[in-house]
Amino acid sequence: MSHPQCVGREAPGIWGLASGVGQWVPGSAGYQSSGLGRHFLAALPTAAIGTIALSVMAFSGRPFFNWICPRCAYTAISRKFTPAMNDSEQAPLIHEEGEVGFVEYQDFVYKEPFKFVSGGSLPGLTLRYETYGHLNTAKDNAILICHALSGDHHCAGVHGIEERKQGWWNFMVGPGKPIDTTRYFVICTNVLGGCQGSTGPGSINPETGKPYNLDFPKLTVKDMVKAQSLLIDSLGIDRLHAVIGGSMGGMQTMQWVIDFPERVGRYIALACGARHTAQAIAFNDTGRQAIISDPAWQQGHYDPEHGPDQGLAVARMMAHITYLSDVGMQSKFGRKRRVADESKEHFEVEFEVESYLRYQGASFVTRFDANAYLYLTKALDRFDLHSPKSLDATLSGVTAPGLVVGFTSDWLYPPQGNREIVEALLRLGKHATYAELAMDFGHDSFLVRSPQLYELIHRFLTR
Repeated sequence: MSHPQCVGREAPGIWGLASGVGQWVPGSAGYQSSGLGRHFLAALPTAAIGTIALSVMAFSGRPFFNWICPRCAYTAISRKFTPAMNDSEQAPLIHEEGEVGFVEYQDFVYKEPFKFVSGGSLPGLTLRYETYGHLNTAKDNAILICHALSGDHHCAGVHGIEERKQGWWNFMVGPGKPIDTTRYFVICTNVLGGCQGSTGPGSINPETGKPYNLDFPKLTVKDMVKAQSLLIDSLGIDRLHAVIGGSMGGMQTMQWVIDFPERVGRYIALACGARHTAQAIAFNDTGRQAIISDPAWQQGHYDPEHGPDQGLAVARMMAHITYLSDVGMQSKFGRKRRVADESKEHFEVEFEVESYLRYQGASFVTRFDANAYLYLTKALDRFDLHSPKSLDATLSGVTAPGLVVGFTSDWLYPPQGNREIVEALLRLGKHATYAELAMDFGHDSFLVRSPQLYELIHRFLTR
């Protein structure tokens, strides 16, 4: 396969319209399709051709994202080549967009015993959540958004007039935005095991009157999703229009369609994977060791006001590096220095990137609990869709159509890990689509406003 920018360089995979028939014409400047048009792409390794059927994923409206070259980031749009802008460029202002505005969180209190996959249990639990938009009479317009490791239930709007920081996905959720609150009833919860209002290690055990700390049961992503399902039950919702999430939220999304296939109409999983690589586990454990090695941790029984802040800050600094990309960091910081006394050695901030990371660490400890960090990162490491039998066996019960999105600069959850999920779903004859976006923001790319991601999510939800 070749095209004007990659003549003589064979692309590493076969990229075709999700509807199937299409080919590159050597020496031409365009893509010739079978006329089906307006479809997402599936990406398949060369060896898979002939054994995996591409599924039809037709979308209404103009074709907007037909193919992106894995070698040079050129994009075939509307059946002809145009240079691909960086997918993270600022999306054009849409005048019909509005803001969610002021929001208030709510607490779902479940008073029955809750059993974990590990066999442990809680006498009850609380999930903190926010909602945006209105649930329709049929109760079929609900979208559940699942947050990442350091996220929470506050994904849009502001809590008060003095608050400047909007929810973590505010650009994506609101009137006229891709997750349109004039059409959908949007729900976002703080996960079980978290520390922003939901029951977690720092919560008070009603049986002892003290924090659970390390008596909190062993946690999995499956437990998080099970707790969310109880909230959805309490809202009288039988079937969600969609479940959407990135990173740890993408793992929750996949767990939803595996555990509750009849309750999900469609799903979008961003920057995730079927399981952690050895490198991802290694980074997580290094962060955990930084916390555990802090004398203030005290075997998990620390005073919340005087916890292992140094260890947690270092864990956050290191993790934050994995969320970025080399290109992005070089572009933002390079080797910029701060003015310092050059006459003697010192180990304070010298480079701008050091200042940035130290700020990330210091700000994180003001809003996150160290034990919750330990539990959540362990839950991520345990997530494994290849277990107990195989990836295909785990995904065999999925019924909803899905969109999985990878990002070229994400080295924590590399594109191939996202693509692997779609390849398995296609082998099983499921409706699934993979898209890969060229962005320079690493793993955090799904948290950056991007016109192509904007369009992908909007069209997938409304198709």
